[in-house]
Amino acid sequence: MPAYVIVEADVLDAEAAGRYHRAAEPSIRAHGGRYLVKGGAPEAVEGERPAARLIVIEFPDRERIRRWYASPEYTRARELRRTAVRLRMVVADGVAE
Repeated sequence: MPAYVIVEADVLDAEAAGRYHRAAEPSIRAHGGRYLVKGGAPEAVEGERPAARLIVIEFPDRERIRRWYASPEYTRARELRRTAVRLRMVVADGVAE
């Protein structure tokens, strides 16, 4: 069953965030992930204003997400992100077809 990483992000340092993205994207693809939503201008139709950017990444399953998040490649990317982006990241299971 597919699983999703859902991220709300506010960029604090655009240059450093670009370095993070360039490091993170190959690690995501290497673990079977693909971006479904990637970008700015999320609009709240109900509730609080969302962060400036919303990202949704689909993986084949939750285990692939765990392996990606713990991978040496993404660990290095997270270090780049530390001062560049403030975010909330959650994992959710998809719907079985």
